[in-house]
Amino acid sequence: MSYVSGLKCRECGKEREKAPIHVCELCFGPLEVVYDYEKIGKDLTKNKIQSRAPNMWRYRELLPIDGEPTVGRQVGFTPLRRADRLAKVLGIKELYIKNDAVNYPTLSFKDRVVSVALSKAREFGFKVVACASTGNLANSVAALAAAADLHSFVFIPYDLEATKVLGTMIYGTNLVGIKGTYDEVNRLCSEIAGKYNWAFVNINMRAFYAEGSKSMGYEIAEQLGWKIPQHIVVPMASGSLLTKIHKSFYELEQLGFISSSSTKMYGAQATGCAPISTCVKENQDFFKPVKPNTIAKSLAIGNPADGYYAAKAIKQTGGWSEDVSDDEIIDAIRLLAETEGVFAETAGGVTLGCAQKLIKDGRIPLDESLVICITGNGLKTQEAVVHKLDKPPIIQPSLKAFEELYEANKKS
Repeated sequence: MSYVSGLKCRECGKEREKAPIHVCELCFGPLEVVYDYEKIGKDLTKNKIQSRAPNMWRYRELLPIDGEPTVGRQVGFTPLRRADRLAKVLGIKELYIKNDAVNYPTLSFKDRVVSVALSKAREFGFKVVACASTGNLANSVAALAAAADLHSFVFIPYDLEATKVLGTMIYGTNLVGIKGTYDEVNRLCSEIAGKYNWAFVNINMRAFYAEGSKSMGYEIAEQLGWKIPQHIVVPMASGSLLTKIHKSFYELEQLGFISSSSTKMYGAQATGCAPISTCVKENQDFFKPVKPNTIAKSLAIGNPADGYYAAKAIKQTGGWSEDVSDDEIIDAIRLLAETEGVFAETAGGVTLGCAQKLIKDGRIPLDESLVICITGNGLKTQEAVVHKLDKPPIIQPSLKAFEELYEANKKS
């Protein structure tokens, strides 16, 4: 049974039928999926959700597919863990990590959005799926398309991390590197999508694809006992993840699953690519596109598609946005690993680094609850930290050699 009534332009409000389109033909505004919440409210209960398998599809009435999911059935329901050791370092009372660094199958939150997009692409009858990507999306489209027996094309900036390139090619996709930034790659893909009629997950399928991010918000609420945190810090590339987590909390309030959707939203960006953060800090109505220059390549989108709406959600909820330098990103990656045993990619370093600044500046109170969203695994961006770590000592295979090393370390 479908609970989607159609698509609606975020700007002019014109409604359309369900179709693989992403912009309004009247004003060129972005399209949003519209649901029949009255019908959902009659059919969906907390008990029904909790009786289902622990994956993102336990909330399927709130996701934009018409039938059962056909791609990524095991994606989601990643750990939300209390981070007391990190909290002690930051001086905050109640801190949680939402850890999509262990998401299945490609260790990032992108598996959520791709599962929705490819399931929907199958419903529309597409045989070829594609994407423009800064890395994690490339991995996910390649992997999930392979598992679903869909032909795939993946387009990336040519200078992505080697691990992410390998983590895409291994699945047998058609990978194409482009000599340009992500924004240039995305523009080319828009032309390709128009000519070849492929299902580009983040172009003509974008309205449906983006809805997959809501599952992270639903999980956070359920894992907190159907409560939401007072504060949440989310990394921003296109800005879509933040807007969809915000939407998920609103939907849960509409359905009566939580008492209030009053969480303050905080956006995190790298200083070398911070158009949304700058927009919020300068209290501007619109962001200015930038040319990215940061080690956080997964967040390196200089002209973010949902930047305006992310900034709007931040301001509406009373939140804020921050950005951090490359050195601060690496320091935060190490801090998270050393305190909580979580190895995050550079986007995770951005998120924690910005959270540190927000706490230090008093924007996030020390006695209120905070969730930090970790969206990808550090094994994907090893190049960023490998030269910042000390080389391990090498000794002879003898007890005496170890004792000498041990005593020397005690004195230093």
